[in-house]
Amino acid sequence: MNQSNYPQYLHHGAANGVTGSCHRFIARADVHLLVDCGLFQGQEALSDSLKQHEVIFDLSAVQALIITHVHIDHIGRLPYLLAAGYKGPIYCSIPSAHLIPLVIEDALKMGFTRDAKLITRFLQTVQQQLRPLDYKHWQEIHSDDHLLLRVRLQRAGHILGSAYVELDLKSRHSSTDPWQSHRTVYSGDLGAPHAPLLPAPQSPYGADTLIIESTYGNKLHEGRRERRLRLRAVLEHALANGGTVMIPAFSIGRTQELLYELESLIYERKGHDSQGDHESPGSLGNIDYLEVIVDSPLASKFTEVYKELKPYWDNEALQRVRAGRHPLDFETLYTVDSHQEHEQTVEYLAKTRRPAVVIAASGMAAGGRIVNYLKAMIDDPQHCVLFVGYQAPGTPGHIIQKFGSRPRAGIGLRNALSTGPGDAPGNAPRKDPVNEPWVELDGKRYPVRCQVETISGYSAHADQQNLVNFVRRMRRWPTRIRIVHGSDQARAALRSEYSKMAAAAGKQIDIVLPVAEVVAEIS
Repeated sequence: MNQSNYPQYLHHGAANGVTGSCHRFIARADVHLLVDCGLFQGQEALSDSLKQHEVIFDLSAVQALIITHVHIDHIGRLPYLLAAGYKGPIYCSIPSAHLIPLVIEDALKMGFTRDAKLITRFLQTVQQQLRPLDYKHWQEIHSDDHLLLRVRLQRAGHILGSAYVELDLKSRHSSTDPWQSHRTVYSGDLGAPHAPLLPAPQSPYGADTLIIESTYGNKLHEGRRERRLRLRAVLEHALANGGTVMIPAFSIGRTQELLYELESLIYERKGHDSQGDHESPGSLGNIDYLEVIVDSPLASKFTEVYKELKPYWDNEALQRVRAGRHPLDFETLYTVDSHQEHEQTVEYLAKTRRPAVVIAASGMAAGGRIVNYLKAMIDDPQHCVLFVGYQAPGTPGHIIQKFGSRPRAGIGLRNALSTGPGDAPGNAPRKDPVNEPWVELDGKRYPVRCQVETISGYSAHADQQNLVNFVRRMRRWPTRIRIVHGSDQARAALRSEYSKMAAAAGKQIDIVLPVAEVVAEIS
Protein backbone atom coordinates (compact mmCIF):
# COMPACT_ATOMS: atom_id res chain seq x y z
CA MET A 1 0.00 0.00 0.00
CA ASN A 2 1.43 3.34 -1.07
CA GLN A 3 0.38 5.73 1.69
CA SER A 4 1.88 8.66 -0.25
CA ASN A 5 -1.28 8.56 -2.41
CA TYR A 6 -3.32 9.76 0.58
CA PRO A 7 -5.27 11.63 1.73
CA GLN A 8 -7.74 11.63 -1.15
CA TYR A 9 -10.97 13.59 -1.51
CA LEU A 10 -14.32 12.85 -3.12
CA HIS A 11 -17.46 14.96 -3.20
CA HIS A 12 -20.93 13.40 -3.19
CA GLY A 13 -22.63 16.80 -3.39
CA ALA A 14 -21.97 20.56 -3.21
CA ALA A 15 -18.80 20.39 -5.27
CA ASN A 16 -19.91 22.39 -8.30
CA GLY A 17 -23.18 23.40 -6.63
CA VAL A 18 -24.39 24.95 -3.38
CA THR A 19 -26.61 22.24 -1.90
CA GLY A 20 -26.32 18.57 -1.03
CA SER A 21 -23.06 18.96 0.91
CA CYS A 22 -21.36 15.61 1.35
CA HIS A 23 -17.60 15.22 1.25
CA ARG A 24 -15.47 12.11 1.67
CA PHE A 25 -12.05 12.20 3.29
CA ILE A 26 -9.98 9.12 2.43
CA ALA A 27 -7.14 8.58 4.88
CA ARG A 28 -6.43 5.11 3.54
CA ALA A 29 -8.30 2.63 1.37
CA ASP A 30 -10.01 1.24 4.47
CA VAL A 31 -10.32 4.42 6.56
CA HIS A 32 -12.81 7.01 5.31
CA LEU A 33 -14.79 9.88 6.87
CA LEU A 34 -17.83 11.76 5.63
CA VAL A 35 -18.17 15.47 6.28
CA ASP A 36 -21.89 16.37 6.11
CA CYS A 37 -24.67 14.56 4.28
CA GLY A 38 -27.21 17.10 3.02
CA LEU A 39 -30.18 17.42 0.71
CA PHE A 40 -30.11 18.91 -2.77
CA GLN A 41 -32.38 21.93 -3.25
CA GLY A 42 -33.60 24.29 -5.98
CA GLN A 43 -32.43 23.55 -9.52
CA GLU A 44 -29.94 21.07 -8.10
CA ALA A 45 -32.80 18.82 -6.93
CA LEU A 46 -33.93 16.38 -9.60
CA SER A 47 -37.60 15.65 -10.21
CA ASP A 48 -37.00 12.21 -8.72
CA SER A 49 -35.43 13.59 -5.57
CA LEU A 50 -35.96 10.33 -3.66
CA LYS A 51 -33.68 8.53 -6.08
CA GLN A 52 -31.19 11.41 -6.10
CA HIS A 53 -30.87 11.38 -2.33
CA GLU A 54 -30.41 7.64 -1.94
CA VAL A 55 -26.98 6.82 -0.55
CA ILE A 56 -25.62 4.42 -3.16
CA PHE A 57 -21.93 5.03 -2.54
CA ASP A 58 -19.93 2.47 -0.57
CA LEU A 59 -20.07 2.94 3.22
CA SER A 60 -17.98 -0.07 4.21
CA ALA A 61 -14.86 2.00 4.97
CA VAL A 62 -16.65 5.03 6.48
CA GLN A 63 -15.69 5.17 10.14
CA ALA A 64 -17.42 8.42 11.13
CA LEU A 65 -19.72 11.19 9.95
CA ILE A 66 -18.79 14.73 10.92
CA ILE A 67 -21.52 17.39 10.80
CA THR A 68 -20.46 21.00 10.36
CA HIS A 69 -23.91 22.46 11.12
CA VAL A 70 -27.58 21.58 11.04
CA HIS A 71 -28.93 23.28 7.92
CA ILE A 72 -30.91 20.81 5.83
CA ASP A 73 -28.52 21.02 2.86
CA HIS A 74 -25.84 19.68 5.21
CA ILE A 75 -27.71 17.02 7.22
CA GLY A 76 -30.90 16.30 5.27
CA ARG A 77 -29.65 13.01 3.81
CA LEU A 78 -29.05 11.60 7.28
CA PRO A 79 -32.20 9.41 7.11
CA TYR A 80 -31.00 8.01 3.78
CA LEU A 81 -27.54 7.42 5.21
CA LEU A 82 -28.88 5.43 8.14
CA ALA A 83 -31.27 3.56 5.85
CA ALA A 84 -28.25 2.55 3.76
CA GLY A 85 -26.81 0.87 6.85
CA TYR A 86 -24.53 3.45 8.42
CA LYS A 87 -24.15 2.65 12.13
CA GLY A 88 -21.01 4.61 13.01
CA PRO A 89 -20.56 7.67 15.22
CA ILE A 90 -21.90 11.10 14.24
CA TYR A 91 -19.60 13.86 15.51
CA CYS A 92 -20.86 17.43 15.88
CA SER A 93 -20.59 20.40 18.22
CA ILE A 94 -22.53 20.44 21.49
CA PRO A 95 -25.05 23.08 20.28
CA SER A 96 -25.59 21.12 17.06
CA ALA A 97 -26.38 18.01 19.12
CA HIS A 98 -29.25 19.98 20.70
CA LEU A 99 -30.54 21.13 17.31
CA ILE A 100 -30.19 18.01 15.15
CA PRO A 101 -33.25 16.18 16.56
CA LEU A 102 -35.48 19.19 15.77
CA VAL A 103 -34.19 19.46 12.20
CA ILE A 104 -34.42 15.75 11.50
CA GLU A 105 -37.89 15.44 13.00
CA ASP A 106 -39.11 18.23 10.75
CA ALA A 107 -37.39 16.71 7.71
CA LEU A 108 -38.98 13.33 8.40
CA LYS A 109 -42.44 14.86 8.68
CA MET A 110 -41.99 16.81 5.45
CA GLY A 111 -40.46 14.11 3.29
CA PHE A 112 -40.92 10.66 4.82
CA THR A 113 -43.63 10.00 7.37
CA ARG A 114 -45.78 11.58 10.04
CA ASP A 115 -45.96 8.32 11.98
CA ALA A 116 -44.96 9.41 15.50
CA LYS A 117 -43.65 5.96 16.49
CA LEU A 118 -41.39 5.69 13.45
CA ILE A 119 -40.07 9.21 13.97
CA THR A 120 -39.39 8.56 17.66
CA ARG A 121 -37.56 5.34 16.83
CA PHE A 122 -35.41 7.05 14.24
CA LEU A 123 -34.56 9.95 16.55
CA GLN A 124 -33.55 7.49 19.27
CA THR A 125 -31.19 5.83 16.79
CA VAL A 126 -29.68 9.19 15.87
CA GLN A 127 -29.26 10.12 19.53
CA GLN A 128 -27.40 6.88 20.19
CA GLN A 129 -24.95 7.63 17.38
CA LEU A 130 -24.37 11.31 18.22
CA ARG A 131 -20.98 12.15 19.71
CA PRO A 132 -21.00 15.85 20.73
CA LEU A 133 -17.57 17.49 20.84
CA ASP A 134 -16.33 20.61 22.57
CA TYR A 135 -14.83 23.19 20.28
CA LYS A 136 -10.99 23.04 20.12
CA HIS A 137 -10.95 19.44 21.42
CA TRP A 138 -9.03 16.79 19.48
CA GLN A 139 -10.97 13.55 19.07
CA GLU A 140 -9.20 10.40 17.91
CA ILE A 141 -11.04 8.65 15.07
CA HIS A 142 -8.63 5.83 14.15
CA SER A 143 -5.34 4.55 15.45
CA ASP A 144 -3.09 1.66 14.41
CA ASP A 145 0.62 1.04 13.79
CA HIS A 146 0.53 2.87 10.46
CA LEU A 147 -2.12 5.55 10.76
CA LEU A 148 -3.39 8.08 13.32
CA LEU A 149 -6.44 10.21 12.52
CA ARG A 150 -7.89 12.97 14.71
CA VAL A 151 -10.65 15.56 14.26
CA ARG A 152 -11.15 18.97 15.87
CA LEU A 153 -14.06 21.41 15.51
CA GLN A 154 -13.63 25.18 15.49
CA ARG A 155 -16.32 27.88 15.55
CA ALA A 156 -17.45 28.82 12.04
CA GLY A 157 -19.79 31.72 12.92
CA HIS A 158 -22.46 30.59 10.44
CA ILE A 159 -25.28 29.53 12.77
CA LEU A 160 -25.33 28.40 16.38
CA GLY A 161 -23.20 25.27 16.64
CA SER A 162 -21.60 25.64 13.22
CA ALA A 163 -18.02 24.46 12.89
CA TYR A 164 -15.20 24.09 10.47
CA VAL A 165 -13.32 20.82 10.66
CA GLU A 166 -9.62 20.16 11.13
CA LEU A 167 -8.45 16.65 10.27
CA ASP A 168 -4.98 15.67 11.40
CA LEU A 169 -3.59 12.63 9.59
CA LYS A 170 -0.31 10.94 10.51
CA SER A 171 0.79 7.92 8.49
CA ARG A 172 3.82 5.76 7.72
CA HIS A 173 4.59 2.76 5.51
CA SER A 174 6.06 0.60 8.26
CA SER A 175 6.62 0.74 11.99
CA THR A 176 10.27 1.72 11.39
CA ASP A 177 9.46 4.68 9.15
CA PRO A 178 8.98 8.24 10.48
CA TRP A 179 5.45 9.61 10.69
CA GLN A 180 4.26 11.86 7.86
CA SER A 181 1.67 14.51 8.73
CA HIS A 182 -1.08 16.13 6.68
CA ARG A 183 -3.60 18.67 7.97
CA THR A 184 -6.90 19.05 6.09
CA VAL A 185 -9.43 21.78 6.85
CA TYR A 186 -13.07 21.60 5.73
CA SER A 187 -14.61 25.05 6.03
CA GLY A 188 -18.23 23.93 6.16
CA ASP A 189 -20.20 27.16 5.78
CA LEU A 190 -18.22 30.08 7.16
CA GLY A 191 -20.08 33.01 8.71
CA ALA A 192 -19.54 36.68 8.05
CA PRO A 193 -17.84 38.83 10.70
CA HIS A 194 -20.09 40.94 12.94
CA ALA A 195 -23.06 38.60 12.55
CA PRO A 196 -25.54 38.98 15.42
CA LEU A 197 -25.17 36.57 18.34
CA LEU A 198 -22.15 34.61 17.10
CA PRO A 199 -18.41 35.13 17.43
CA ALA A 200 -16.64 35.62 14.10
CA PRO A 201 -14.69 32.60 12.83
CA GLN A 202 -10.95 32.63 13.46
CA SER A 203 -8.60 31.13 10.88
CA PRO A 204 -6.75 27.94 11.83
CA TYR A 205 -3.01 28.05 12.36
CA GLY A 206 -2.46 26.31 9.05
CA ALA A 207 -3.41 23.58 6.61
CA ASP A 208 -1.91 21.45 3.88
CA THR A 209 -5.23 21.03 2.06
CA LEU A 210 -8.21 23.37 2.42
CA ILE A 211 -11.69 22.46 1.18
CA ILE A 212 -13.57 25.76 1.25
CA GLU A 213 -17.08 26.91 0.41
CA SER A 214 -17.64 29.67 -2.16
CA THR A 215 -21.35 30.53 -1.93
CA TYR A 216 -20.51 34.24 -2.14
CA GLY A 217 -17.10 33.78 -3.74
CA ASN A 218 -17.90 36.47 -6.30
CA LYS A 219 -19.76 38.95 -4.07
CA LEU A 220 -19.17 41.41 -1.25
CA HIS A 221 -21.64 42.01 1.58
CA GLU A 222 -22.70 45.27 3.13
CA GLY A 223 -21.27 46.15 6.52
CA ARG A 224 -23.27 45.79 9.70
CA ARG A 225 -24.00 49.51 10.03
CA GLU A 226 -25.24 49.72 6.44
CA ARG A 227 -27.46 46.66 6.69
CA ARG A 228 -29.02 47.99 9.91
CA LEU A 229 -29.78 51.29 8.17
CA ARG A 230 -31.37 49.36 5.31
CA LEU A 231 -33.43 47.25 7.70
CA ARG A 232 -34.52 50.47 9.42
CA ALA A 233 -35.57 51.88 6.04
CA VAL A 234 -37.69 48.81 5.29
CA LEU A 235 -39.43 49.15 8.67
CA GLU A 236 -40.05 52.85 8.07
CA HIS A 237 -41.59 51.96 4.73
CA ALA A 238 -43.94 49.48 6.41
CA LEU A 239 -44.97 52.04 8.99
CA ALA A 240 -45.49 54.81 6.46
CA ASN A 241 -47.15 52.69 3.81
CA GLY A 242 -49.32 50.51 6.03
CA GLY A 243 -48.09 47.15 4.80
CA THR A 244 -46.51 43.87 5.81
CA VAL A 245 -42.83 43.13 5.34
CA MET A 246 -42.64 39.41 4.50
CA ILE A 247 -39.25 37.88 5.24
CA PRO A 248 -38.60 34.31 4.05
CA ALA A 249 -36.05 33.05 6.55
CA PHE A 250 -34.55 29.77 7.63
CA SER A 251 -35.95 28.66 10.97
CA ILE A 252 -32.50 28.37 12.44
CA GLY A 253 -29.92 31.11 12.31
CA ARG A 254 -31.47 33.84 10.19
CA THR A 255 -34.67 34.11 12.22
CA GLN A 256 -32.80 34.53 15.49
CA GLU A 257 -30.39 37.08 13.97
CA LEU A 258 -33.29 39.16 12.67
CA LEU A 259 -35.02 39.10 16.06
CA TYR A 260 -31.76 40.27 17.62
CA GLU A 261 -31.51 43.22 15.23
CA LEU A 262 -35.19 44.12 15.54
CA GLU A 263 -34.93 44.14 19.34
CA SER A 264 -31.96 46.47 18.98
CA LEU A 265 -33.86 48.91 16.75
CA ILE A 266 -36.84 48.95 19.11
CA TYR A 267 -34.53 49.46 22.09
CA GLU A 268 -32.93 52.43 20.35
CA ARG A 269 -36.35 53.86 19.52
CA LYS A 270 -37.10 54.00 23.23
CA GLY A 271 -34.15 56.34 23.70
CA HIS A 272 -31.43 53.96 24.86
CA ASP A 273 -27.85 54.09 23.67
CA SER A 274 -27.15 51.82 20.70
CA GLN A 275 -24.14 49.62 20.06
CA GLY A 276 -22.03 52.20 18.31
CA ASP A 277 -24.77 53.40 15.97
CA HIS A 278 -26.06 56.90 16.54
CA GLU A 279 -28.93 57.33 14.12
CA SER A 280 -31.82 59.27 15.61
CA PRO A 281 -34.04 56.86 17.56
CA GLY A 282 -37.06 58.95 16.68
CA SER A 283 -36.71 58.26 12.96
CA LEU A 284 -38.64 55.03 13.33
CA GLY A 285 -41.81 56.83 14.36
CA ASN A 286 -44.35 54.52 15.94
CA ILE A 287 -42.21 51.39 15.76
CA ASP A 288 -43.46 50.58 19.26
CA TYR A 289 -46.67 49.47 17.55
CA LEU A 290 -45.05 47.48 14.76
CA GLU A 291 -45.92 43.85 15.25
CA VAL A 292 -43.13 41.35 14.63
CA ILE A 293 -44.58 37.93 13.92
CA VAL A 294 -42.63 34.67 13.84
CA ASP A 295 -44.93 32.25 12.06
CA SER A 296 -43.00 29.01 12.35
CA PRO A 297 -43.34 26.47 15.14
CA LEU A 298 -39.92 25.12 14.23
CA ALA A 299 -38.32 28.58 14.39
CA SER A 300 -39.91 29.10 17.81
CA LYS A 301 -38.40 25.83 19.03
CA PHE A 302 -34.99 26.81 17.66
CA THR A 303 -35.25 30.20 19.35
CA GLU A 304 -35.88 28.50 22.69
CA VAL A 305 -32.79 26.34 22.16
CA TYR A 306 -30.80 29.45 21.25
CA LYS A 307 -31.85 30.96 24.58
CA GLU A 308 -30.77 27.81 26.43
CA LEU A 309 -27.36 27.94 24.76
CA LYS A 310 -26.41 31.48 25.79
CA PRO A 311 -22.84 30.42 26.70
CA TYR A 312 -22.19 30.05 22.95
CA TRP A 313 -23.34 33.62 22.16
CA ASP A 314 -20.80 36.35 21.45
CA ASN A 315 -19.72 38.97 24.01
CA GLU A 316 -22.00 41.71 22.68
CA ALA A 317 -25.10 39.54 23.08
CA LEU A 318 -24.04 38.43 26.55
CA GLN A 319 -23.52 42.05 27.59
CA ARG A 320 -27.08 42.82 26.58
CA VAL A 321 -28.33 39.92 28.67
CA ARG A 322 -26.35 41.13 31.68
CA ALA A 323 -27.91 44.57 31.18
CA GLY A 324 -31.36 43.03 31.61
CA ARG A 325 -32.29 42.96 27.94
CA HIS A 326 -33.85 40.04 26.08
CA PRO A 327 -32.25 39.97 22.59
CA LEU A 328 -34.60 37.27 21.29
CA ASP A 329 -37.76 38.57 22.93
CA PHE A 330 -39.63 41.88 23.18
CA GLU A 331 -43.13 43.20 23.80
CA THR A 332 -44.34 43.39 20.21
CA LEU A 333 -43.03 39.96 19.26
CA TYR A 334 -45.70 37.36 18.58
CA THR A 335 -45.34 33.71 17.68
CA VAL A 336 -47.88 31.77 15.67
CA ASP A 337 -48.14 28.07 16.39
CA SER A 338 -51.28 26.35 15.10
CA HIS A 339 -52.31 26.19 11.46
CA GLN A 340 -55.60 27.87 12.36
CA GLU A 341 -53.73 30.81 13.91
CA HIS A 342 -51.58 30.96 10.81
CA GLU A 343 -54.57 31.19 8.46
CA GLN A 344 -56.18 33.85 10.66
CA THR A 345 -52.96 35.90 10.70
CA VAL A 346 -52.59 35.78 6.92
CA GLU A 347 -56.19 36.87 6.41
CA TYR A 348 -55.94 39.61 9.06
CA LEU A 349 -52.80 41.21 7.63
CA ALA A 350 -54.02 40.99 4.04
CA LYS A 351 -57.33 42.68 4.91
CA THR A 352 -56.23 45.31 7.42
CA ARG A 353 -52.85 46.22 5.91
CA ARG A 354 -51.68 46.84 9.45
CA PRO A 355 -47.91 47.46 9.52
CA ALA A 356 -46.15 44.26 10.50
CA VAL A 357 -43.05 42.18 9.96
CA VAL A 358 -43.59 38.48 9.31
CA ILE A 359 -40.68 36.06 9.52
CA ALA A 360 -41.56 32.61 8.24
CA ALA A 361 -39.96 29.61 6.60
CA SER A 362 -38.90 28.48 4.14
CA GLY A 363 -35.89 30.68 3.55
CA MET A 364 -36.16 30.31 -0.24
CA ALA A 365 -39.99 30.44 -0.33
CA ALA A 366 -39.96 26.89 -1.68
CA GLY A 367 -42.60 25.77 0.83
CA GLY A 368 -43.72 26.37 4.36
CA ARG A 369 -45.97 29.09 5.76
CA ILE A 370 -44.30 32.00 3.96
CA VAL A 371 -45.95 30.80 0.75
CA ASN A 372 -49.46 31.57 2.07
CA TYR A 373 -48.40 35.11 2.98
CA LEU A 374 -46.96 35.57 -0.49
CA LYS A 375 -50.08 34.25 -2.18
CA ALA A 376 -52.23 36.64 -0.13
CA MET A 377 -50.13 39.81 -0.46
CA ILE A 378 -47.57 39.59 -3.27
CA ASP A 379 -49.95 41.35 -5.66
CA ASP A 380 -50.40 44.41 -3.40
CA PRO A 381 -47.89 47.31 -3.82
CA GLN A 382 -48.31 48.29 -0.16
CA HIS A 383 -46.54 45.14 1.00
CA CYS A 384 -42.88 44.18 0.72
CA VAL A 385 -40.88 40.98 0.35
CA LEU A 386 -37.47 41.28 1.97
CA PHE A 387 -34.76 38.72 1.21
CA VAL A 388 -31.96 38.41 3.73
CA GLY A 389 -30.30 35.20 2.56
CA TYR A 390 -29.11 33.21 -0.42
CA GLN A 391 -31.80 32.20 -2.93
CA ALA A 392 -30.88 29.08 -4.88
CA PRO A 393 -31.63 29.20 -8.62
CA GLY A 394 -34.94 27.57 -9.43
CA THR A 395 -36.60 28.40 -6.12
CA PRO A 396 -39.58 30.79 -5.94
CA GLY A 397 -37.47 33.08 -3.77
CA HIS A 398 -34.86 33.39 -6.50
CA ILE A 399 -37.52 34.14 -9.12
CA ILE A 400 -39.18 36.82 -6.97
CA GLN A 401 -35.81 38.32 -6.06
CA LYS A 402 -34.54 38.41 -9.63
CA PHE A 403 -37.71 39.26 -11.52
CA GLY A 404 -39.79 41.05 -8.90
CA SER A 405 -41.36 44.44 -9.44
CA ARG A 406 -39.22 47.56 -9.23
CA PRO A 407 -39.92 50.34 -6.69
CA ARG A 408 -42.88 52.45 -7.71
CA ALA A 409 -43.21 56.19 -7.59
CA GLY A 410 -44.55 57.54 -4.32
CA ILE A 411 -43.49 54.62 -2.15
CA GLY A 412 -40.35 56.43 -1.09
CA LEU A 413 -38.07 53.44 -0.68
CA ARG A 414 -35.99 53.97 -3.83
CA ASN A 415 -33.74 56.55 -2.18
CA ALA A 416 -33.57 54.72 1.14
CA LEU A 417 -32.47 51.40 -0.28
CA SER A 418 -30.12 50.66 -3.13
CA THR A 419 -31.29 48.10 -5.64
CA GLY A 420 -30.85 44.40 -5.06
CA PRO A 421 -29.64 41.59 -7.32
CA GLY A 422 -32.80 41.73 -9.40
CA ASP A 423 -31.89 45.22 -10.58
CA ALA A 424 -28.70 44.21 -12.35
CA PRO A 425 -28.55 45.17 -16.05
CA GLY A 426 -30.18 42.58 -18.27
CA ASN A 427 -32.48 41.18 -15.58
CA ALA A 428 -35.68 42.27 -17.27
CA PRO A 429 -38.82 41.32 -15.37
CA ARG A 430 -40.43 38.04 -16.30
CA LYS A 431 -43.89 38.94 -17.55
CA ASP A 432 -47.17 37.20 -18.15
CA PRO A 433 -49.60 37.96 -20.98
CA VAL A 434 -50.90 41.05 -19.14
CA ASN A 435 -47.38 42.49 -18.98
CA GLU A 436 -46.62 41.86 -15.31
CA PRO A 437 -43.88 39.87 -13.59
CA TRP A 438 -45.14 36.70 -11.97
CA VAL A 439 -44.12 33.75 -9.86
CA GLU A 440 -45.66 30.31 -9.60
CA LEU A 441 -46.72 29.28 -6.09
CA ASP A 442 -48.47 25.97 -5.44
CA GLY A 443 -49.12 25.53 -9.16
CA LYS A 444 -50.70 28.96 -9.72
CA ARG A 445 -49.26 32.16 -11.17
CA TYR A 446 -49.27 35.26 -8.97
CA PRO A 447 -48.41 38.74 -10.25
CA VAL A 448 -45.52 40.33 -8.34
CA ARG A 449 -46.70 43.87 -7.59
CA CYS A 450 -45.31 44.27 -4.07
CA GLN A 451 -41.99 45.84 -3.20
CA VAL A 452 -39.05 43.42 -3.50
CA GLU A 453 -35.86 44.20 -1.60
CA THR A 454 -32.65 42.40 -0.64
CA ILE A 455 -30.27 43.11 2.23
CA SER A 456 -27.18 41.07 1.48
CA GLY A 457 -25.44 41.97 4.72
CA TYR A 458 -27.61 39.52 6.65
CA SER A 459 -26.28 36.55 4.76
CA ALA A 460 -24.96 33.94 7.13
CA HIS A 461 -22.20 33.17 4.60
CA ALA A 462 -18.80 34.78 4.38
CA ASP A 463 -18.34 36.96 1.30
CA GLN A 464 -15.38 36.95 -1.08
CA GLN A 465 -13.17 39.12 1.12
CA ASN A 466 -13.97 37.03 4.22
CA LEU A 467 -13.08 33.84 2.32
CA VAL A 468 -9.80 35.33 1.13
CA ASN A 469 -8.99 36.52 4.65
CA PHE A 470 -9.68 33.04 6.05
CA VAL A 471 -6.61 31.85 4.12
CA ARG A 472 -4.57 35.05 4.37
CA ARG A 473 -4.71 34.98 8.17
CA MET A 474 -3.37 31.44 8.47
CA ARG A 475 0.21 31.32 9.74
CA ARG A 476 0.87 28.42 7.37
CA TRP A 477 -0.98 28.69 4.07
CA PRO A 478 -2.32 25.55 2.36
CA THR A 479 -0.47 24.17 -0.64
CA ARG A 480 -3.75 22.95 -2.14
CA ILE A 481 -7.22 24.50 -2.09
CA ARG A 482 -10.32 22.70 -3.32
CA ILE A 483 -13.14 25.20 -3.90
CA VAL A 484 -16.60 23.71 -3.42
CA HIS A 485 -20.16 24.75 -2.50
CA GLY A 486 -20.64 27.48 -5.11
CA SER A 487 -21.78 28.27 -8.62
CA ASP A 488 -19.24 28.02 -11.43
CA GLN A 489 -18.97 31.82 -11.47
CA ALA A 490 -18.43 32.06 -7.71
CA ARG A 491 -15.80 29.32 -7.67
CA ALA A 492 -13.92 30.80 -10.62
CA ALA A 493 -13.93 34.28 -9.07
CA LEU A 494 -12.65 32.97 -5.75
CA ARG A 495 -9.95 30.93 -7.49
CA SER A 496 -8.81 34.12 -9.23
CA GLU A 497 -8.59 35.97 -5.91
CA TYR A 498 -6.59 33.16 -4.29
CA SER A 499 -4.26 33.04 -7.28
CA LYS A 500 -3.62 36.78 -7.07
CA MET A 501 -3.05 36.56 -3.32
CA ALA A 502 -0.57 33.70 -3.71
CA ALA A 503 1.28 35.45 -6.54
CA ALA A 504 1.59 38.64 -4.51
CA ALA A 505 3.08 36.65 -1.62
CA GLY A 506 5.40 34.63 -3.86
CA LYS A 507 3.75 31.34 -2.87
CA GLN A 508 2.54 28.35 -4.86
CA ILE A 509 -1.00 27.10 -4.24
CA ASP A 510 -2.61 24.38 -6.35
CA ILE A 511 -6.24 25.49 -6.68
CA VAL A 512 -8.73 22.83 -7.76
CA LEU A 513 -12.38 23.16 -8.81
CA PRO A 514 -13.67 19.61 -8.23
CA VAL A 515 -16.86 18.06 -9.56
CA ALA A 516 -19.32 15.96 -7.62
CA GLU A 517 -18.95 12.19 -7.81
CA VAL A 518 -21.37 9.53 -6.68
CA VAL A 519 -18.96 6.62 -6.86
CA ALA A 520 -15.27 6.39 -7.60
CA GLU A 521 -12.44 3.91 -7.47
CA ILE A 522 -10.12 4.34 -4.52
CA SER A 523 -6.50 3.56 -5.38
